Amino acid sequence: MKKQWSVGMLVFDQVDAFDYVGPSEILSVTRYSAQDVQNMIFGSADEQPKPFLVHTVSETGGMVTASNGLRIMADYSIENAPQFDIVLIPGGFQPIIRKLIANTRLIQWITDQMKTVELMTSVCTGAFALAQAGLLNGKKATTNRKGLDSFRKYFPEITVIQDQKFVDEGSIITAQGPDAGLHLAFHLVKRLLGEEVALMTADTVEYDGYEKAF
Repeated sequence: MKKQWSVGMLVFDQVDAFDYVGPSEILSVTRYSAQDVQNMIFGSADEQPKPFLVHTVSETGGMVTASNGLRIMADYSIENAPQFDIVLIPGGFQPIIRKLIANTRLIQWITDQMKTVELMTSVCTGAFALAQAGLLNGKKATTNRKGLDSFRKYFPEITVIQDQKFVDEGSIITAQGPDAGLHLAFHLVKRLLGEEVALMTADTVEYDGYEKAF
């Protein structure tokens, strides 16, 4: 049986919509083969299972409103969420991230997820939450370019990388500002399924910037 990865994306009020929607869309349309893509597009009854099963998690399991007004109904709360293979923490503007890292329940949930996930990832200022949880200590990481100075100031134990769209430290991957979430998603596809599938996914969503993602 082909491997599937369950992906849990944390959402919260005023989350940056692009941080969440971009990677979610790319992972959701990824398929194992060109025939699977055709089945998806044309609605064939022979459609095969997809590699990534993407779900959303909020603190209470209720609806949250993203920064652009998009309403997101979470699939799970942090209390009833299943075990995920991959967790993604999106970001938001600094006042929102300050609230996020001050939320001890959410930070503890992130900390607990690190004990069981295959990959912990962040987009944009979501890296601040990983740092607050102590998951980036002694590691290289990045975040939104406009937040790099604050990242260095508040988390001096992290080696901050400023000239890469994403930083892969094995079990933890951090990405820069919103569009870097696309780069992160393609990197995940390439790392887990190979470059052929990643290129096929880029073609599926008609993303012409794939070569710049690496």
